[in-house]
Amino acid sequence: MKTTETETQRCQHASAGGMAKMALARGWLTVSIIALLLGGCSSFLGGSKTPTTIYAPVTRAEASRDWPTVRWSLALGRSYGGRGADGLRIAVRPTPNELQVYKGAQWSRPPSEMLEEGVLQTLEDSGRIATVARQGSGIGADYRLLLDVRRFESDYAGNAVPSATIEVTAKLLHVKTQQLAGSRTFLQTQPAASTAVPDVVAAFEQALTATSREIAGWTLVTGEQHAPR
Repeated sequence: MKTTETETQRCQHASAGGMAKMALARGWLTVSIIALLLGGCSSFLGGSKTPTTIYAPVTRAEASRDWPTVRWSLALGRSYGGRGADGLRIAVRPTPNELQVYKGAQWSRPPSEMLEEGVLQTLEDSGRIATVARQGSGIGADYRLLLDVRRFESDYAGNAVPSATIEVTAKLLHVKTQQLAGSRTFLQTQPAASTAVPDVVAAFEQALTATSREIAGWTLVTGEQHAPR
C-alpha cells in the first residue's frame, strides 16, 4: 500500500508540475500577444505625421460695366455642396472614375463657404446693390440667392496637368411670392501651371474669382429683369 501511495503521489506531483508549466507558457503567450498588439497600436497612434498646409484662396472680382444698378435687396441663403465636393481636403480626379485628395493639403473653409463669401464680396464691392447680406443677418430681403456646389476639384481630364474645376448651380428666389426668378449652372475650369499643389491652388483662386463674378453679374441681371416695376 505504501508503494502504491508513493507512486500515486508522484503522478499527482508530475501532473501538477505539467499544469503549472502549461499555465506559465500560456501566461507568457498572453503577455507576448498583448505586447504585439500594443506595439501595433503605437505604430498607428504615435509616430510622425505629415505636415498639413492650409490654403485660403482670395477672390478679387471687379464689376462689369454691363451690370445694372438695382434697388431691391438680396440675401444669400446657406450654400450647400454635394458629397465629396464640400470637404476641407483638396479633391483631385486623376481619372474620370477616381477621386482622391492631395496629401498634406487642405482648404481653410469648405468650398461652399468660400464661394458664398466670393459672391457676397463681389456684390458688395460692385456698388450696384444697396443691400446684400447673408440670410439670418436680420436684414429683410426681396430676393434670396441659393448656391449648390456640384464640383470643386482638380481634374486631369486626360491632360498632363490638372485644371481647377468648379461647377455650381445658382437659384434666385423672389421672397414675397416664392417664385423662382431664375436658375443657372455655372462651370469654370482653370488649367494649373504644373501638378504642384501651390500651382493647383492658384488655379482654384482664379476659377473661384471668375465663378463669383459670373454669379454676381447673373444675379443682378436676372433679379432686375424679374423685379416688379
